[in-house]
Amino acid sequence: MRELENFKLLGISLAIGLLIGLERGWRAREKGDGMRVAGLRTYGLISLLGGLWGILAKQIDPLLIGFAFLGLSVIVLAAYSKSLNKFEDFSITGIIASLITFVLGVLTVFDHVILASASAVVITSLLGFKPLLHGWLKQLEQQELNATLQLLLISVVILPILPDQGYGPWEAFNPYLTWWMVVLIASISYLGYFANKIVGNQHGPLLTGILGGLVSSTAVTLNLSKLTPQYPKREGALAAGILMACATMFARTLLLSSIISPAVFRVLLPALLVMCLVSYLLVFLFWRNVQEPVMTENVPLKNPFQIGTALTFAAFLTVIMLLSTLLSVYFGDKGTYFLAAISGLADVDPITLSMSKMSKTGLDVTVAANAILIAVSVNSGIKSIFSWVIGGKALGLKVCGSLIGAVIAGLMTL
Repeated sequence: MRELENFKLLGISLAIGLLIGLERGWRAREKGDGMRVAGLRTYGLISLLGGLWGILAKQIDPLLIGFAFLGLSVIVLAAYSKSLNKFEDFSITGIIASLITFVLGVLTVFDHVILASASAVVITSLLGFKPLLHGWLKQLEQQELNATLQLLLISVVILPILPDQGYGPWEAFNPYLTWWMVVLIASISYLGYFANKIVGNQHGPLLTGILGGLVSSTAVTLNLSKLTPQYPKREGALAAGILMACATMFARTLLLSSIISPAVFRVLLPALLVMCLVSYLLVFLFWRNVQEPVMTENVPLKNPFQIGTALTFAAFLTVIMLLSTLLSVYFGDKGTYFLAAISGLADVDPITLSMSKMSKTGLDVTVAANAILIAVSVNSGIKSIFSWVIGGKALGLKVCGSLIGAVIAGLMTL
């Protein structure tokens, strides 16, 4: 019975090696026999070798795996060193891939089949995405690399050491929670920023709306509205891009509330979902009548993560939380709604985060959800005004009418 189990595990080991070897062999498929160090069969055999040594090690001594790994390392290094004289290929990717393949074969017979199989898929994908990854790397600028490192610094290093307790009046300021929400916003914007950058210049309004809306739907609105003189009588396409960004903003608000407070998310879901669906329907109707393509340049989005920006947002968020508590104590729900309307003039994220957080510390869930909807409605109105003033009457009527309709339809679900 054990022999059958070993056969099965060795078969999986072989399959893992063949999977990795498939990518390696395909990349070197144009080379003739003897012109490549390792291909499909070699990687399959390396993984099978790992499986066989694993079985022997289980029967005799686990140290055998170490000796086998060292022996394979010497052979692989010698083979690749020999190949340098022919091909002048200084990449060590093949060396690392060969050694990992051996280790995955060993893991398989040590009953880590799922881990080994998943690792093989990830490694093969990573190897296969080389042109794409290198293309992304070429587009990466120094300031964006710095922003990436800063984001990792404040999320992985600083966040865990912040105190998780309230300070100040009504204990409204919680350093850990406030900074965690800053990291959350920066991470979402960060992904949208790089997605927009990777797509590159000269993409259409719809893609601009989807990707740019993850960072700033207001920036997308301003950018597309400015294109009206360049594309006269094609306001429908530009309006579709603006509405797509606004729909992304509705979805982003739902995402943030679901992470901070599932209770608020459940109250918001019907209204914001209707706003999204109505916006998407209007996008479809506008885009269906587009006769000629409208090309847009990259939206001039600011780098979403800089220490100064993070500190500013943290301060703004702290003030919103403090004012929310203050106005709620002295003026009740009306004070909260007034602050939501004022906040919506600039940004929806701070009021979304603060209301979702306060709903977990005493604020009525319905009041929190209503405040977020007020901010969303005001912010949609501001973007409508921007499109009208900058893009002209034709664009303004389409955007304004669409957003008013979407917001009213969403609010009616309450």
